[in-house]
Amino acid sequence: MKKIINDASTVVAESLRGMALAHPDLLRVQEEPAIVVRKDAPVPGKVAVISGGGSGHEPLHGGFVGRGMLDAACPGAVFTSPTPDQMQAAIEATNGGAGALLVVKNYTGDVLNFETAAELAAADDVEVRTVVIDDDVAVKDSLYTAGRRGVGGTVLLEKIAGAAAERGDDLATVERLATKVIANVRSMGMALAAPTVPHVGEPSFDLPGDEMEVGIGIHGEPGRARMPVENADGIVTRLLDAVTEDLPFGSGDRVLLFTNSMGGTPLIELYLAHGIAERLLAERGIAVERRLVGPFITSLEMQGMSLTLLKLDDELIELWDAPVHTAALRWGV
Repeated sequence: MKKIINDASTVVAESLRGMALAHPDLLRVQEEPAIVVRKDAPVPGKVAVISGGGSGHEPLHGGFVGRGMLDAACPGAVFTSPTPDQMQAAIEATNGGAGALLVVKNYTGDVLNFETAAELAAADDVEVRTVVIDDDVAVKDSLYTAGRRGVGGTVLLEKIAGAAAERGDDLATVERLATKVIANVRSMGMALAAPTVPHVGEPSFDLPGDEMEVGIGIHGEPGRARMPVENADGIVTRLLDAVTEDLPFGSGDRVLLFTNSMGGTPLIELYLAHGIAERLLAERGIAVERRLVGPFITSLEMQGMSLTLLKLDDELIELWDAPVHTAALRWGV
């Protein structure tokens, strides 16, 4: 294993310290329990939008803490759910008196721990609502979940819910908009090579050089199939077919296309794949009105990509376009 680390047991803590030093204008980091909090939190009268999950998916979630997106993020150990005391601390640190929305990816540990934190907050008279995203069309159940996994759509959900909270929407409205995103977003990924978790020290799975895993999860969970490597046209078509058939997406739909690197895929390949996806969608009469390209929900250094489609309307476009200022996303400010 070759990684730029000191000790596998301190990777997350040292990374968070570095993040705090890199972005002192945007966020602050609390070490015990570990949370990343918006610099000006709590914002009086504002709904707090909070998320979290295992580390190793950066910039998700800490990179999205800031104006117009998340008020706090709870980073667990690598590929491991954060604990209820982290969520409880995040709620306390961001409580501006308007309640909190918890954004949870559908992994069993995340769901249970966020649920516990919500109950603790309710006992302290803080109104908390929870939404669970499950946008991965690849599998119904996996090693980590009961039901579909939460993957790339999480980024879009956090942006749109965060924009609604930033403009002053109440908790019920922010929850409604979050639920709307979840109902209209679908994703699927693939891998050419496995990631290596620092405390494990070896690749998460064995994938021969001439094979690819289609439908891979963001923790390296198995997908739909293992097959010979295809060219870019074949890979993008395979992913896009699965995504568009699921909701389904059809001619006349307006969408946001999110082309994501799993961590090890360079932008030259990612832009190539994005161009193919745009062409295929145009051929199907699906209008790409907004786009996001880059490594925004990763799996350490996994070589691979995912495609996410969100069905848009004017309400969602307005929220997507709203100003955002975080370590990983910034526009309109």
